[in-house]
Amino acid sequence: MTIQITIVGLGQIGASVGLALRDHGELVRRIGHDRDFGVARRAEKMGALDKVVINLPSAVREADLVLLALPIDQIRDTLAVIREDLKEGVVVMDTGPVKEVVAAWAAEILPPERYYVGLTPVINPAYLHEVDTGVNAAHSDLFRNGLVSIVAPPRTPSEAIKLAADLTRLVGATPFFADPLEMDGLMAATQTLPQLMAAALLNATVDQPGWREGRKVAGRSYAEATSSIVHPTEPATLRAAALSSRENVLRVLDGLISSLQSLRNDIHTQDAKALDERLARARRGREEWLKQRTSANWLEEELTTAETPTPAEWFGRLLGIRKKRDT
Repeated sequence: MTIQITIVGLGQIGASVGLALRDHGELVRRIGHDRDFGVARRAEKMGALDKVVINLPSAVREADLVLLALPIDQIRDTLAVIREDLKEGVVVMDTGPVKEVVAAWAAEILPPERYYVGLTPVINPAYLHEVDTGVNAAHSDLFRNGLVSIVAPPRTPSEAIKLAADLTRLVGATPFFADPLEMDGLMAATQTLPQLMAAALLNATVDQPGWREGRKVAGRSYAEATSSIVHPTEPATLRAAALSSRENVLRVLDGLISSLQSLRNDIHTQDAKALDERLARARRGREEWLKQRTSANWLEEELTTAETPTPAEWFGRLLGIRKKRDT
């Protein structure tokens, strides 16, 4: 007997989860669904799935765990579509960048005895500079040496939270538990803000005076600074992320604008010393971050590890959830 995991959304994250679980066939049966059937078939051929199910309600009907690896703008509608077909005791997880609003949607939409736990995966530092996107960027070790934050609403059964931690370990990552407000703030600063910065730079240059010639000489710096705009494949995804975490995004945007204003003032006043210090501090900050991110020393310093769960432990989690349901 195995636990059925249905992965809805087979881009980089969803397909990578499937690939990471490939060697755990004694624990997991992997069902996959994507609204793009070609993507689903590609994931299946890569070995990320045991089976593709085209019909979404059918895909989740027997699932013990449903993983929504979807853009934030698709999650609410997907919850509404699957709600009537989720069996009692199922745990629904998502991998989106905004947790507080998704938890609210889950509380509103999911029937009783269906539980939500939010995940925020942090990828293997080896892939930080990868340019591929979607299913073509899927790797079995995408989460190795990375973290997965776990956010659970109040009164979530402990067994459901442990299932999320078990899944995290199975894909090669280390779990850590986070407050949804804190996590949303961190993602606003480290994911949404860089994408908005890229949009701002592009809007400030493309089709502006001088662009006819500027497009011919724009090089590596321009390409790197604007590359994050393509990671959400649709503008609606970035728009939804920004609006769903409005207060956090406004706060980090204000910080960015203040930082840009300081640079502008240094340049305007020709304060070479202040400008040197500001630029040097930024460079040191990036170097230190990249060193720490690559070595991932905090996994040993701050976080505890645990053994990969056994089949009995996994089934025990599900049994515990169902017992709570019946009491």
